[in-house]
Amino acid sequence: MAIDWDRRTCARKGHVTYAPDDPRLRIRLHADTALGEVWRCLRCGDFVLGDPHGSGPAAEAPLVPRGKVLRDLFVLRFLAVERAVRGVFIVLVAVAVWKFSNSQDAVRRLFEEYLDVLRPVFKHFHYDLDHSPVVGTIQKTFGYKHSTLLLVAGLLLAYALVEIIEAVGLWYAKRWAEYLTVVATAAFLPLEIYELTEHISALKITTLVLNILAVLYIAVTKRLFGLRGGRRAFDEERRSASLLEVEESAGVLV
Repeated sequence: MAIDWDRRTCARKGHVTYAPDDPRLRIRLHADTALGEVWRCLRCGDFVLGDPHGSGPAAEAPLVPRGKVLRDLFVLRFLAVERAVRGVFIVLVAVAVWKFSNSQDAVRRLFEEYLDVLRPVFKHFHYDLDHSPVVGTIQKTFGYKHSTLLLVAGLLLAYALVEIIEAVGLWYAKRWAEYLTVVATAAFLPLEIYELTEHISALKITTLVLNILAVLYIAVTKRLFGLRGGRRAFDEERRSASLLEVEESAGVLV
């Protein structure tokens, strides 16, 4: 069953009505009923009881997203939430790295103590912790210099900042954020592909596929980098999906 994005949004946010000055259009967007006057919603097309939310020239009517534009906005906000969650997680990792850099020796001693306690337990289950890849990776980090760990923490914070900026921009459907998301995501695709050559996992494959789909979806649907007519075609599509579509349904030529 197809989702009616227009009515779904009106149910959450309310209707948007407008009284244009053009009498030919005005009479088609307005009606009198026994309960009072009604105006056609610019988003869902239903008639709404009460005074219009605004009035004036048709060209100055609010640009209300409808149909496909609303669906695209939903996808962008889903990506915004994903970017925000990732950004917060990276900030937490950066803070952990920074704290670790300031107490590296204490953490190493604590790790070794726990390792001595757990070694016979894992040995009972025929698992050698001394040759564990995870344990080996953790032990390697103890050999990193303090300055190196601080650099890593700084880079992680910078990356988290980019993710959070993307999230805010995508939530408000800013075009600069769409470009930033496409460029930033595409820049990390070679690294993700290289990681697959080192070790394949379902999580890595899923992440790679989702990132590729996100890049293609945003670039194509938002007509970035001149695709499908570029910015001008995108603005015309937005306008034709809002007021002009309502005018056409009312039989008015513009």
